[in-house]
Amino acid sequence: MNAPDHVLWCHLPIVPGRYDIKTDWAKPVQATEGYYPVVPASYRVQDIFDRVASRYDESLPGMFLPDVLDPTVDFLAELAGNGPVLELGIGTGRVALPLVEKGISVHGIDLSQAMVERLRAKPGGDAVEVTIGDFATTKVEGDFSLAYLVFNTITNLTTEDAQVDCFANVAKHLEPGGVFVIENFIPTLHRLQPGEKVVPIHVTPTRLHFDEYDVANQTLVSHHYRVVDGQLELLSTPHRYVWPSELDLMARHAGMTLRERWATWTREPFTSTSPSHISVWEKTA
Repeated sequence: MNAPDHVLWCHLPIVPGRYDIKTDWAKPVQATEGYYPVVPASYRVQDIFDRVASRYDESLPGMFLPDVLDPTVDFLAELAGNGPVLELGIGTGRVALPLVEKGISVHGIDLSQAMVERLRAKPGGDAVEVTIGDFATTKVEGDFSLAYLVFNTITNLTTEDAQVDCFANVAKHLEPGGVFVIENFIPTLHRLQPGEKVVPIHVTPTRLHFDEYDVANQTLVSHHYRVVDGQLELLSTPHRYVWPSELDLMARHAGMTLRERWATWTREPFTSTSPSHISVWEKTA
């Protein structure tokens, strides 16, 4: 029996792994390491990133497009001045390596050794000093003109305390007048109907992404189903969503004040309908 491509995902049993869409759409095949349809009780952020590191870049081709990456790098380079700068959650170096190419010294913190190994394998990767650890608490030597946290990574810290600790840790690493930049999404609670908890983010014949909200605890689980080379990959990760005003309060407690906020890296105005924000806080103490 054959099923149309656009409904295959709903016929598959929800167990971890990868499924052959054309021949095994009704039964599981060998699991693909690193992909979970539900969040395991023993979940650790580094476990997920260690397991998906080998194809992390390939799974996000749009994030490497010049019209996406170039404005990010230009924005950060302008704030960095002569550096050095600190990237939290440096990963495979998507942002760090272009900054290095501009002559800016970058130090990174990341939990995943496997992600950092991918960074090291790229041209210029050896020029980036990386400390393995939790960026909410890990300390490195030196003072920095800029620290930054992009691509919604603040939400990988799944408690309020961890997010508060992150701001305090950044403040300790910034020189006087240094700045902290966060790129993050705006929670889409306005799209939830009464009694519902799921918001579709991306729905195509080869990709399904939806967020499952727990409003009482201010958390969500982000579910991803993706068809790659005729097989279905499943991945779910927990997050703590956070509002811009809440981040402003965390910054204030850490001795920083909001300097600017934009909707995009190209400095489009931030409004009540913006789906994300780029916020810049300055160390004032």
